[in-house]
Amino acid sequence: MAIKFQYNKTSLQQLEKQLKMRERSLPTIKSKESALRMEVTRTRDEVHALEIRLENEIRSYENMVVLWNEFRPDLISVRDVSLSTKKIAGVVVPVLGEIDFEIKPYSLFNMPSWFAGGIELLRGLARTGIEAEFSMMKLELLEHARKKTTQKVNLFEKVQIPGYRDAIRKVKRYMEDEQSLSKASQKIMRANQEKRRLKEEEVAV
Repeated sequence: MAIKFQYNKTSLQQLEKQLKMRERSLPTIKSKESALRMEVTRTRDEVHALEIRLENEIRSYENMVVLWNEFRPDLISVRDVSLSTKKIAGVVVPVLGEIDFEIKPYSLFNMPSWFAGGIELLRGLARTGIEAEFSMMKLELLEHARKKTTQKVNLFEKVQIPGYRDAIRKVKRYMEDEQSLSKASQKIMRANQEKRRLKEEEVAV
């Protein structure tokens, strides 16, 4: 990133202001990145644990596969999922609340006795599946925010702060050189004036 500047005092002040702003912001951004990194790791573990749990739950019902052929899947459905949000290191993420299931009425006399248990099993499976989906969504949001924050840290640390420091150094050096040249010019002018004055005095004598 090329930093635009001019070789004057106003530009120097602007550069110094921009540099200070970035140097002050950097520790906060680094702290946010660290918090997000930890949260991403924790959420990734949570997603992994939920996926294993879901897999194990599905596997444990495989021995009932013959019975499931008799089951009516339309008996249970998800009516509503309540959601809220919370901020984690400045990132708004969804929070899963209650899952409202709709269970259609059925005859306890005409249906097999295990249907009630089957409904509960499906309710548990659905809950784990929805929890896993939400954790994955949360992970994606946090991962995206962490990447953006890391990019900002790198931009400040490796590009902008060194760039502003370099620009300030160039402007200061230019201004110092200009000042030295001005002083040298003044000395030459004074010396020339002195020579003229001495010549004039000689002529007068």
